[in-house]
Amino acid sequence: MSCQTCAKNSNGGTPNGCKNNGTCSTGGCNKLEVFNWLANMEMPGGKAYSDIVEVRFKNGRKSFYRNTGNLSIHSGDAIVVSSVPGYDVGLVSLTGELVLMQLNKKKANKKKHNLPKIIRKATEQDIEKWRKSRSLEDESMHEARKMAISLGLEMKISDVEFQGDGSKAIFYYTADSRVDFRELIRLMADKFKIRIEMRQIGARQESARLGGIGSCGRELCCSTWLTDFRTVATSSARYQQLALNPQKLAGQCGKLKCCLNYELDMYMESYKDFPSTSIRLKTKKGDAVHQKTDIFKRLMWYWLKDDFGGKIVQLELDRVKEIIAMNKAGKKPEDLEKFVRVEPQKEPSYENVVGQDELTRFDNTFKKKRPKKSRKSTTKAKENSTHARKKRNRDRKKKRE
Repeated sequence: MSCQTCAKNSNGGTPNGCKNNGTCSTGGCNKLEVFNWLANMEMPGGKAYSDIVEVRFKNGRKSFYRNTGNLSIHSGDAIVVSSVPGYDVGLVSLTGELVLMQLNKKKANKKKHNLPKIIRKATEQDIEKWRKSRSLEDESMHEARKMAISLGLEMKISDVEFQGDGSKAIFYYTADSRVDFRELIRLMADKFKIRIEMRQIGARQESARLGGIGSCGRELCCSTWLTDFRTVATSSARYQQLALNPQKLAGQCGKLKCCLNYELDMYMESYKDFPSTSIRLKTKKGDAVHQKTDIFKRLMWYWLKDDFGGKIVQLELDRVKEIIAMNKAGKKPEDLEKFVRVEPQKEPSYENVVGQDELTRFDNTFKKKRPKKSRKSTTKAKENSTHARKKRNRDRKKKRE
């Protein structure tokens, strides 16, 4: 989550947490951060480091630039880079030889002469203009949404990114089908007096840009480290024996959660040791049908098809393979109960006190005894009563007179 949403303390309104005091160098804590583990290592043979630099922009957008001026640039520095039109301001996220690995990973253009250049380090005037441009993003996004609704366009504008010089803005939107937004661009250009660029993104990319908290309690994988969005099929949930509940399997993007693919390979590897669930175990009492499997405990449950009142039998994987081998040899066991492993009952090491007290111990009702009054209190009560009686008699005599 970015520092703009961190809780503010009473000391000057600076944000709590990472103690960056509002100057977050990543655009959001743990948001596609990169650790340069070759920063303090020298190149062999006196070879110079690569002049390609990875620059981070709003909400995890990254791009590569050339440091042709041999500027002393380090991670976290604000720099001014060339753009079309004008210039943009970004933060350096990675330098050195690891940038070449990032190029290979993202399959970017490796030709140096095609990469844009770094103009200079950002000055106070550049940063002030950049912050002023970013302050207009929320208002312009709401205005653009109103325009899209008035034109009847079936699209959702989810994010806006202003360029550092304030001459251009990128509007990110999602749509199920192709949208003709030419009239929308004309209205926005007349309203904001800048160059407009519309960029369509998918539902997963939208969640990655906006961020959020998943059902696991952690920040979304797509907004912190995941960049390769692979397709997730419902078979991934079936192999992991998860309930096919769309509300639990879907993420904030509305698609199936990417984490369903994390452990899928392990499940697929474990399933190779298990026989097919369509194989029936043949016994003299009837055929047993598969019910469920526990791959971690290597257990399988079967139920006799013809025995409606029978119970489900739990078998170990080796026992199931043994019965299948017997069926292939033309043999049928008497019953599956013989193959059930009986675990010895462990005697409790503590004293069992259950059942020692009778259940009828609360049936007898006990009358509460009244506390005995002391003699002093009784004598005082008598004196008070006689005094009150004498007073009443005197009042009656006065009335008669």
